[in-house]
Amino acid sequence: MLSTVGIADLAEKKCSVLAYGDLKRVELAMALAHSPSLLLMDEPTAGMSPSERTNLMRLTGQIVEDRGISVLFTEHDMDVVFGHASRIIVLNRGELVAEGSPSQVRANKMVQEIYLGAGTTYEAGDA
Repeated sequence: MLSTVGIADLAEKKCSVLAYGDLKRVELAMALAHSPSLLLMDEPTAGMSPSERTNLMRLTGQIVEDRGISVLFTEHDMDVVFGHASRIIVLNRGELVAEGSPSQVRANKMVQEIYLGAGTTYEAGDA
């Protein structure tokens, strides 16, 4: 599995000494070891540099394609979401706001207001 995620050369190292991006690859390898048909990823790129985020998501996309599995991921980084998701579901305070392709969701006025900086949905007394 370490070969699949591109870190076979680190097999003898303890996780405690690995770089953060490599540790995320170990976590991905562990999840893939169970041969899932659906891979669940919670904030997979949190704490990563932009290049690490891009590399991890490209790797995940390639694995999905090679193995024919699906991925459901939660993510607050909109670049990651719009760059790697084929279908997006947007929630705000637990309520469904929008769903669809990245272009459909990006065009949604409520999504723009909540997540893309076009305004706020909070009332003056909500803070």
